[in-house]
Amino acid sequence: MARVKLRSRREVVACCEALAEGLQAALARLPDDEDDPGVIEAVWSGEALGTLLWALEAVELPPYDRPFEAERLLAASLDGAALRPAEEIERARETARLWHWRARTALLQSGDEVELPEGWHSFDQLVAATAMRGHDRGLLPRPLRGDFPAFATDFRKLADDQRLEVHQIAWERHRALNWLCGLGKTWDEVPTDT
Repeated sequence: MARVKLRSRREVVACCEALAEGLQAALARLPDDEDDPGVIEAVWSGEALGTLLWALEAVELPPYDRPFEAERLLAASLDGAALRPAEEIERARETARLWHWRARTALLQSGDEVELPEGWHSFDQLVAATAMRGHDRGLLPRPLRGDFPAFATDFRKLADDQRLEVHQIAWERHRALNWLCGLGKTWDEVPTDT
């Protein structure tokens, strides 16, 4: 993996503080404003907050089918927190990219006439190869029936709400780790290409 230049601890802590403030304000508006897009976005940004707190060694990173617990994020202390080694953060970023890719692939599979990359005969074949390669590299859990495991089954069998939850978790974590690794000029401009 290529060596990345991480943002400074000071930048990461400032971003965590801003995300925590937004999350706390959104949680205070629940359940009354649960359909407000701004509230929904701020609550989901808890995944980005949790990922940055993980990078600061303040919390543990849950599996991609389980979101961070907001209360734990808001209670996390950053006193003396230091960033994890760049190699560990880069591995987490690659894991997030793979989960995000899998969620996007599920969306593509439901579309009409999507062209597969050259040499691949089916989405299932592509997913199985990616899942096994990711596992062999220590980035993903052991594949389940040739797919990424989530909610105690293989990804392709997830209900729509479960698939959307994993997609949102993966996107937020991918975005946070890309930002941490210096991609995008601002938080709102972070690329999440898969």
